[in-house]
Amino acid sequence: MTEAPAINYKLGNEKLIKVLPNAANKLTSLLKKQGRAEHGALRVAVVGGGCSGLQYKMDLVDGPANRDIMVLSNEVRVVIDPKSALFVTGSELDFSDDLQQGGFKVKNPNAVVTCSCGESFAA
Repeated sequence: MTEAPAINYKLGNEKLIKVLPNAANKLTSLLKKQGRAEHGALRVAVVGGGCSGLQYKMDLVDGPANRDIMVLSNEVRVVIDPKSALFVTGSELDFSDDLQQGGFKVKNPNAVVTCSCGESFAA
C-alpha cells in the first residue's frame, strides 16, 4: 500500500483574509454538521462572472490542496489558491442572518467596483 503524497501548502495570516466572529460561529457550526470540525476548511475562490466581472465562490472542503494558502482566523481554517489570494488580500468575511441581505459577505478593500447585488466585484 502506498502512502498518499504530502499536500504542499503555505500558511498565511489575517492580512490575507480575516474571519469575523459571526462568520466564524456559522462556519464552525456548518463544519461540525458535516463531520469536518477537526480538519475542514472554508475554500474562498475568485472566479470570473457576475455583473461586475469577478465573483466569490465559497465551499466547505476537507482541508488545503497543493499550492493553497491556509489562514487560521477566529479558530476557522480558510484556504485560498494563490491566484484568488491576489484579489482577496485584506478582506474580511462576515455573516448575517438577515432575511433579505443575509449570508456570508466579503468586505474587500481591493474591489474598485461592486454591483448592487453585492455578489460580484471588479478589481
